[in-house]
Amino acid sequence: MTDAPTELPVQSRGRLTRLGLRTFRNHGETMLRLDGRHVCLFGANGAGKTNLLEAVSMLSPGRGLRGAEMSELAQAGGDGGWAISADLSEDGVSRRLNVEFSVDERGRSKRAVKIDGAPTPQNQLAEILRVLWITPSMDRVFAGPAGDRRRFFDRQVMAHFPAHGAAAAQYDKAMRQRNAMLEQGRIDAAWAEAVEARMAQAGAAMASYRWQACNAMQDAIDARPDGLFPKAELSIDGAFEAMAARGLDVGAIEGEIAERLRSGRSRDAGAGRTLEGVHRSDLAVVHRPKGLPAAQCSTGEQKALLMGLILANGQALIGRDFAPNTLLLLDEAAAHLDSHRRAALYDELSDLGGQAWLTGTDQSLFEAFGTRAEMFEVTDGAVRPV
Repeated sequence: MTDAPTELPVQSRGRLTRLGLRTFRNHGETMLRLDGRHVCLFGANGAGKTNLLEAVSMLSPGRGLRGAEMSELAQAGGDGGWAISADLSEDGVSRRLNVEFSVDERGRSKRAVKIDGAPTPQNQLAEILRVLWITPSMDRVFAGPAGDRRRFFDRQVMAHFPAHGAAAAQYDKAMRQRNAMLEQGRIDAAWAEAVEARMAQAGAAMASYRWQACNAMQDAIDARPDGLFPKAELSIDGAFEAMAARGLDVGAIEGEIAERLRSGRSRDAGAGRTLEGVHRSDLAVVHRPKGLPAAQCSTGEQKALLMGLILANGQALIGRDFAPNTLLLLDEAAAHLDSHRRAALYDELSDLGGQAWLTGTDQSLFEAFGTRAEMFEVTDGAVRPV
């Protein structure tokens, strides 16, 4: 078979040119050398394809596309640790990213991040690389509980505003403290005020980030051509995000959250939990061509909506001049699309300008990519270029 010429995307955005794994999931020692094109991984179920995508997702802040505990990522039978290294190339400049998890002899664990060999906090990864993903578990996100949509949307928000993740963690911690106080039925006013102040500060930031990200995503959706992935109408069902939409600044929203928490203590004490806040907000999605809420659409329509939304968010990130590099991870996405939608997806990914990583059970799923992607066969934790 003759080698086809390499066709690189036109837009210049950073791409991974190397990915190395050590004792990560079912990969003992795995090394992928890449030329910058999109990456297609195929093989049987359980071969380790999604594990490679998960490794890439760990190059961004958080717990990756499965949301797993760090200890769960270690290869069975090993020392409990794992390591990921990658080279990111942009305009001829290469950056080295390293993420390592280790467990010492006392059982204490640590995740260490290095950029170009220098130790750094993990949130600094977001200054270099943003990662978006679709997994099979998201297929029914529009029809599932509000918590699933909130988590999905918050991940999209974090791609725009990495500080959103820290604000969410601060909010959740303060809310747990407040809920514990409510359950005990003994409310210390000074302590409650201090905890609620932290909730209000973090919640106001979250509401602002969510509204700004929703706006950016809707603009990108509107700018997309009509095609096989229908456009969506996005909105956030939440009182405090609505305040951000009306133009209230973060300080005003913070004050409103604090006042509602203070005045709602007796009500919340009766329920044993906090009944109002940004933790109750929901993402509302409407299938624009049909005018139907996404939850009322067919499963196929929901999957197409989800794909269109991720593509639009990728465009919203990549289209920003100051944006860091963006990777899209699509786990088993091609298998659920007909041949026309697969071809349309690959065309959009190639026009997007970022680097996409896709998985599937058979190489034939990626034929429409042609020379725009590299193919790798994955078998029992081993990877072979095709």
